[in-house]
Amino acid sequence: MNAIELLEIISTGETSTVQFKLNVSNEHSIAQEMVAFANSRGGKIIIGVDDKTWDIIGLTDDDLRRLSNLLVNAANEHIKPPLFIDTETIISDGKKVMIIEIIEGNDKPYKDKDGVILLKNGANKRKVTSNEEILRLLSNGKNLFPDELPVSQATIEDLNKDKFDEYFLREFKVEYKNLGLNYEEALKAKRVLKNGKITLAGFLFFGKKPQDIKPAFCIKAVAFYGNSIGGTEYRDSRDLTGTISDLHDEGMAFFKRNLLHTQQGQNFNSQGILEISQIALQELLENALLHRDYIKNAPIRLMIFDDRVEIVSPGSLPNSLTVEELKYGNPIVRNNLMVSYAVHTLPYRGLGSGIKRALEEQPNIEFINQIEGEQFIVKIPRPEKK
Repeated sequence: MNAIELLEIISTGETSTVQFKLNVSNEHSIAQEMVAFANSRGGKIIIGVDDKTWDIIGLTDDDLRRLSNLLVNAANEHIKPPLFIDTETIISDGKKVMIIEIIEGNDKPYKDKDGVILLKNGANKRKVTSNEEILRLLSNGKNLFPDELPVSQATIEDLNKDKFDEYFLREFKVEYKNLGLNYEEALKAKRVLKNGKITLAGFLFFGKKPQDIKPAFCIKAVAFYGNSIGGTEYRDSRDLTGTISDLHDEGMAFFKRNLLHTQQGQNFNSQGILEISQIALQELLENALLHRDYIKNAPIRLMIFDDRVEIVSPGSLPNSLTVEELKYGNPIVRNNLMVSYAVHTLPYRGLGSGIKRALEEQPNIEFINQIEGEQFIVKIPRPEKK
């Protein structure tokens, strides 16, 4: 970073990724700031800048030497697990400023030495106390996969054996008994059963009635009159339930039932072509089902308005993935086990190209990653009616 870039950052004030400090003398206090950045999206702490006036006050050489030791000690001794930081000194108009760069951590949740977990909250920070938020931090790190969490209320009796048998045969081209496995051993081999518990992915793909135990993991599907989500009159409104395969099929049926079919050179007596690319809708629906945040106890929403279609998935994009990166085929798989099942149960290719394919079929798709609202929204304009 050079002095001009520093001034540009300072000119916009403190944000969720930038914080100013006049000086630092307390190892524990600065460690808490680092924890909040590492558990969030990362960021910069700029020391030598007044956080009230945004004026560069600067640091002495003695300050810089003292801070170098203090910051390393804070990152190593006051943070669990220890955190790697990068520091540099920038000179602006003769005044020296130290910049601490904290990247988003891969070993979340990070805690201070007292075990307190913190997150950035705008320009400030806050403590994390809810189990749901702690689970989400774990899932955003490398320690936990949400789809492998146990469904404590479910037993083997809650699984559809025929559905699992069909899946196993489709994947391996041979019945598991011919591989010397019994039913329970096959469930363990495919991680439907783990440590004596049914995994969430296994339950959602092979459960008899998944929503009996996990009611929020359904699809709320509504076709509105007009263009407002506040509308009270519906063309169609229903809760879609069942396994992931069922939800996929029912979701596509909802789209086909409530979107227009147009004649585009077909025989007059044919049904016509869906007004929005069916391939794009399928790819986007699969993306919502497989890559949503299953830590959030909320449904997927399919909404059809007069002027657009919206697909709303619980959870923002994981691990700092941006919309632009997503468009260019750089996915980060949040639910690895579900993806592995989908390859053999859905029209899913598992190549990370679903969004690219949807855009090729329907270029006017809009993606909105709501980090604060913790949801991912897809909007597709409907063609103007002539």
